Amino acid sequence: MTTAHVVMAGILLLLLGILYLLVASRGRSGAYKLAAGVAVVASLLLVWGNLAVGFIGSEDNPMNLLYGAVLAVGFIGAVVARLRPQGMAKAMFATALTQFAVPFVALLIKQPELTMGVLWVIVLNTIFAGLWVAAGLLFRRAAGASEELGRSVA
Repeated sequence: MTTAHVVMAGILLLLLGILYLLVASRGRSGAYKLAAGVAVVASLLLVWGNLAVGFIGSEDNPMNLLYGAVLAVGFIGAVVARLRPQGMAKAMFATALTQFAVPFVALLIKQPELTMGVLWVIVLNTIFAGLWVAAGLLFRRAAGASEELGRSVA
């Protein structure tokens, strides 16, 4: 591992740590904070994995750039939701769908031979999509908790 890799990893951890603090501070419930943590960890693993080895082929394969769409959907969804739990749940579900779609879009573009490597990429993306779904379910739970809190105060 070179010095540049260590510096890049440090910057990535710092930025995602700050992102977690910003998002988690918006929620009062533990479910919201846990959901934010799951989303940040999924983002970290997605970026780090792609920079280190790449999910589709090697890290130099241009098809790995498709994963930028996953992060863009999550970010834009969070902005549109204004970090509110119900909107964040929808954003995470959309992010999961985008994550799951990436290898199929890559297959349509490149049309490689179907091998076990292709199957493993699909399995890996399904696992990542599961992380996004878990974050979405936790945000949905946080939305339900905030509604209950609102009713009990009123």
